[in-house]
Amino acid sequence: MLFFQTQTVSQVLQKMREQIEPLNEKITIFIEESLGMIVADPLISAEYSPNFVRSTVDGYAVISSDTFGASDTMPAYIKIKGSVQMGEETKMLLSMGETVYVPTGGMVPAGADAVCMIEYTENLNGLLNIYKQVAPMENCIQIGEDIVKGEIILQKGHRIRSQDIALLASLGMKQVMVKKPPIVGYLSTGDEIVSYETSHLPIGKIRDSNVASIRAACKQMNASFVYGGIVKDSEQDLLPACQSLLDEVDLLVISGGSSVGERDYSYAVFNQLGKPGVYVHGISIKPGKPTLIGQIGKKPILGLPGHPVSASVIFEIFGKEMLRCLLGTYENPLFTRRKAKILRNIPSQSGRTDYFRVQLVNENDEWIAYPVYGKSGVLNTLVKSDGLAVIPEEAEGVKAGEWVEVILLS
Repeated sequence: MLFFQTQTVSQVLQKMREQIEPLNEKITIFIEESLGMIVADPLISAEYSPNFVRSTVDGYAVISSDTFGASDTMPAYIKIKGSVQMGEETKMLLSMGETVYVPTGGMVPAGADAVCMIEYTENLNGLLNIYKQVAPMENCIQIGEDIVKGEIILQKGHRIRSQDIALLASLGMKQVMVKKPPIVGYLSTGDEIVSYETSHLPIGKIRDSNVASIRAACKQMNASFVYGGIVKDSEQDLLPACQSLLDEVDLLVISGGSSVGERDYSYAVFNQLGKPGVYVHGISIKPGKPTLIGQIGKKPILGLPGHPVSASVIFEIFGKEMLRCLLGTYENPLFTRRKAKILRNIPSQSGRTDYFRVQLVNENDEWIAYPVYGKSGVLNTLVKSDGLAVIPEEAEGVKAGEWVEVILLS
């Protein structure tokens, strides 16, 4: 076996994107359940929005040319014809020299092409004084100005946000077709590992915090999670457990057993599950160098280091990317990354990408990154961190005052 023929982060990500094929299964769900889901096919509007000319202010619908030249000293005088009720259709037709009161969101009657804000008017016994002229289309939204019938409103591969759901609801779309979320199967390995629900922890044992962390990370990606339990440090126990779980999941994740110790069997087990097997064993990264990545048929496999911080960082960088590949989508990095000025010198090794835990503070409209120090088995450092500062493989550390890219921890 060839251990730790390490590859760079960029090499590994490129291999994953080339190897992992998107899942094709689609499901139809109600829009209130669609937050974070991936649009399976382009969504097309079946109607105009708005479907009537709508006022954006409380005021008076007018023919704009009737107001030209109006000012505080020389108001325009227009006859008030009536008013429009909120939520009701009006059949009124305005002629030159006429106006109608319209509330915010109300329908602008035919003939009118603008709305004058009530603040610039005065009602004198049915004669409206207008003290400010308005331009055509001012203070009103035209039919289809928001959405045109037949328009693509959400593209295939778009991750649905709360504002997207609001738009779908405004168009009367009750359901949406999305890509079926991937199913992640997870196994913990190690004779020392016990359930995180263990109340009284025996000396020498460690609660399985990784399963809670990875389950939560999967939930962030809207992936389903299947827990296969804790498996002893034994190839005879690990192999059947992996085989059983692999049949029902789209991505298999193992925590622990990815290093080169006498009792680290993940590499051997992964290669017995099927072809092509492991194609990454060791990444030029800190933390998380002893990481396994491979594929059984079309199903990706990921072997995480056992240390909690390493496991969380590796899943953040590679596990979530595997899920994106399965969904056939890539996130906009602007939403998950931020530039920050590092506060202190951080050493690094050239040829290795380091992910350093940092706290972020906004000082004088600049983001400042304060390093959070600690070993990879100390979870408290992640709790104190807002993100991971990236020190690229070509750098030999960063100096205080330099700008770094920070991956935000959600």
